[in-house]
Amino acid sequence: MSEPSKPASHPVPVVSGKYLIPFMLVTSLFALWGFANDITNPMVAAFKNVLLLSHFESSLVQSAFYGGYCFMAIPAALFIRRFGYKAGVLMGLALYALGCLLFVPAGASMAFAAFLSAYFIMTCGLAFLETTANPYILAMGPESNAPRRLNFAQAFNPMGSLLGMFIARDFILAKLDPADEATRRALSESDPAALQTIQQSDLAVIVGPYVTLGIVVLVALVLFALTRLPSGESTDTRDSSLSASLGRLFSTPRYLGGVVAQAFYVGAQIMCWTFIIQYAENELGMPKADAQSYNIIAMIVFVVSRFVCTYLLKFFNPGTLLATLAAGGGLLILGAIFLEGMPGLYSLMGVSACMSLMFPTIYGIALRGMGDDAKLGSAGLICAIGGGCVMPPLQAKIMDGAAFSLGGMTLSATRASFVLPLICFVVIGIYGCMTSGSGRRDAQA
Repeated sequence: MSEPSKPASHPVPVVSGKYLIPFMLVTSLFALWGFANDITNPMVAAFKNVLLLSHFESSLVQSAFYGGYCFMAIPAALFIRRFGYKAGVLMGLALYALGCLLFVPAGASMAFAAFLSAYFIMTCGLAFLETTANPYILAMGPESNAPRRLNFAQAFNPMGSLLGMFIARDFILAKLDPADEATRRALSESDPAALQTIQQSDLAVIVGPYVTLGIVVLVALVLFALTRLPSGESTDTRDSSLSASLGRLFSTPRYLGGVVAQAFYVGAQIMCWTFIIQYAENELGMPKADAQSYNIIAMIVFVVSRFVCTYLLKFFNPGTLLATLAAGGGLLILGAIFLEGMPGLYSLMGVSACMSLMFPTIYGIALRGMGDDAKLGSAGLICAIGGGCVMPPLQAKIMDGAAFSLGGMTLSATRASFVLPLICFVVIGIYGCMTSGSGRRDAQA
């Protein structure tokens, strides 16, 4: 007698029909915070010239921006545990829109501190969104294909980043008054009223895109408010109390190391993308808008490399690939430090190829097998984005200093300052080596 035929197995869809609309909406958030990140990076150079700030003072834009992540990530996670994913998204969008719209009074007051406050409130909203969206995407279906869902959703983040870069270049940097810092300082002495007129005009140029962004975010808020969002799936039967979750997280070295590695990764990313403009200006004498074009090319390299590296994860252990990318990033940073002119700039642009998969790889390794603890664990990894709050001002402080003499070689302060991203890649490489036993699939998150 022949054996009964086995039923044909059907592949589990990455996103089932039940979650399709919520998945599309939540995925749009990845592009929204990518846009905010990369329209803001060039503003460090813009505010420096408009308000006659030092490199250190202008870098406080990044301290305020990424400080919001560090401040709000854990409260956001506790809020989401209590009120659910949808409430977290709505709160995040409300704070995001509020921060954008606060650029109007900030521009009217011409006070740098008011702009910093607006950035901080904006990213308190982004902290809610990132703390909510990443674990929510993981929960939109079975755990077996959760990494693929998150990897797909994260592919829309650099698309938003690219759009933000283009807006910064063509609608902000290119439209600022061409008067350089020396001319503006001379006007501050000879004709303060003329300088104030230029500053008011420049600040209006900066404010416009942020107000438009605030309106777009408000539209997204209405869409989410009117859409039913399912609660997500979970097979975790462990004690779900806060103390139990914290105990499991703090007893997992892979998770704790991931938080540290993520902080250094974000610091390296923000330093490389923020100060590429200053590198091109100070080392090659480029105008800001032209320098931003090279930043855009670096982001395109980042996007292409993400897809290439995702493919490579089919063949390489994620920890090993992470360590390899960190080594490559470190070598390219050495090129940016020791090579003068365009070779140094090309090396700095090439770092983006090595950074492309670091955030999701670290994220996936750190949260592997966490179950519902991922809601709280996500907060620690988002809080680690605060690395972008601390490190850029440190680099800017070096950049404000004098050149460095290394025997028969003199390094400009700008090139020497990139020793900080080099240290970051060393830390990331160590984490990659320590976790080289993690499964391939985990890193794809």
